Amino acid sequence: MSSVAVDQTPTAGERKAREVAEAAREQQWTRPSFARGIYLGAFDVGLVHPYPASDPDATARGATFHVALREVCARIDGRAIERDDHIPDEVLDALRGVGAFGMKIPQEYGGLGLSLVEYGRALMLVSTVHPSLAALLSAHQSIGVPEPVHMFGTPEQKQKFLPRCAAGAISAFLLTEPDVGSDPARLATTATPTDDGTAYVLDGVKLWTTNGPIAELLVVMAVVPPHDGQRGGISAFVVEATTPGITVEHRNRFMGLRGMENGVTRLRQVRVPAANRLGREGEGLKIALTTLNTGRLSIPAICAGGSKWALSVARQWSVERVQWGRPVGEHEAVGSKLAFIAATTFALESVFDLSARLADAGQKDVRIEAALAKLWASEMAYRVADELVQVRGGRGYETADSLAARGERAVAAEQLLRDMRINRIFEGSSEIMRLLVAREAVDTHLTAAGDLASRDASLGAKARAAVGASRFYARWFPALLVGEGTRPTAYGDFGPLARHLRFVERSSRSLARQTFYAMARHQARLDRKQVLLGHVVDIGAELFAMSAVCSRATAMRRQDPATGRSATDLADAFCAQSRLRVEALFRRLRGSATASDERLARAVMTGRLRWVEDGILDPSEGTGPWIAPRTP
Repeated sequence: MSSVAVDQTPTAGERKAREVAEAAREQQWTRPSFARGIYLGAFDVGLVHPYPASDPDATARGATFHVALREVCARIDGRAIERDDHIPDEVLDALRGVGAFGMKIPQEYGGLGLSLVEYGRALMLVSTVHPSLAALLSAHQSIGVPEPVHMFGTPEQKQKFLPRCAAGAISAFLLTEPDVGSDPARLATTATPTDDGTAYVLDGVKLWTTNGPIAELLVVMAVVPPHDGQRGGISAFVVEATTPGITVEHRNRFMGLRGMENGVTRLRQVRVPAANRLGREGEGLKIALTTLNTGRLSIPAICAGGSKWALSVARQWSVERVQWGRPVGEHEAVGSKLAFIAATTFALESVFDLSARLADAGQKDVRIEAALAKLWASEMAYRVADELVQVRGGRGYETADSLAARGERAVAAEQLLRDMRINRIFEGSSEIMRLLVAREAVDTHLTAAGDLASRDASLGAKARAAVGASRFYARWFPALLVGEGTRPTAYGDFGPLARHLRFVERSSRSLARQTFYAMARHQARLDRKQVLLGHVVDIGAELFAMSAVCSRATAMRRQDPATGRSATDLADAFCAQSRLRVEALFRRLRGSATASDERLARAVMTGRLRWVEDGILDPSEGTGPWIAPRTP
């Protein structure tokens, strides 16, 4: 196949998108970041070890709440939610009764004031009743009205909205539009100031509005046009859902998360008081991204809950099911899957728990940790669900209701697989999360490179930037050649897990070197090497997970030697599995097939490979479950 020249010149749309993203991005690092150090070859285990302790009062409040929440959960029929695709009103009322809608809201505003750790543990619990309950509560509190108002609201806004949210006034977050997903530069919803400046008039359509069809309060992202010498820009507004002009036009339905209220919301001449704007004009995207920094931690908590459920099912089935005279769990092929599920479940909880503890302490910058936790947990939990279906065999593929109808235990393994799938898309798809982390991971390189990393810089500017970059790398690069990971006695505090920490340290330096080589080779084209950057990010994610399990298992061994021994075994097994994944990712990083993939993708898009599709009904024609309607 002949090569195809690809124009690398950025379009005006690309430039604008990059400018919007950079303007919203938090660009300063005023606090230490453990995960950022991994990508720079500066592995500092002291930032996560000894394992961060939780506040005793917060833990006690969480324990009291979990008792009440568990009693409520025990009375909820999750299978009914699945069948009816609806959360009954009495379930919402029961959750309101125990304060579940105010878990993260401070006590001074009527909430429970739980820590992120305790909030996440609550999401683990409710997600195993039915994941739509976790989606309801997390969309309300992690990205809905409570979080941005708590972080960016005025005292008046907090007094006005937070007590209502804590009492159970459901909220939703409206950012995505039919033609706008992860590119906010193309946001079409507008917020036009009134002549007297007392209000804004909103017009637009919002898609995939989780909680939108039943919400009382909305956070709406809209573009304020330039006016009166002001630049305007993407801004955030708290909007009453009963305001005239707001219409829920459609309730969306999905392959999983049945029961989740999610729809299409249209805003026609919706008048919103200026007092309901959060922050200044143009700060909306920054508010959204900052909210998501910790809001994303709800996803790994839910993933850990699903994986715990999968482990419980797999354990029971591997003992009960007998094939060829032995329980299936004793057969190596199944036993390896059990080991993967158990070790990964321990790691999923560790990654969430460590990230949440760091965020609760407030002394570290956790934007990379939260993003990695969301990315890694969503990918691994889906693999766990897939392996559970395989362990259960035909019963894993059969629905719970069908199993029950013929007299077997109703185990919803296939539902777990469907429900886990969305986490790789929610709150930033895996691909977008890799780009987000990659941007932070290479930030030091971009700063050092200066105009070398700019497609628009002149040759003279690039030459001057090269001199400055050479000075930086002359100091930085030698430190990547030797480190603690080369000392056989390093990280002795971790006992039998020390060898894994030495591997993490060596791999961190190797990763930084590989990133440097990529920067030197691709310079301004590096942002287009998304597969390469994805491998960089995934390696760092595995190293972060290994660090989390080693620190947590070591702390558990000191607190309770009996449980700690089992935790150490889990951590050791997980790290052995993770090391294989890291080594494979390094091989891909050093030699990928992206050039041939790019040629092939272009051939598909231009129609040169239409012949491969011969022998089927054209999806643009006809009818059937896999047939897409013809576009008008």
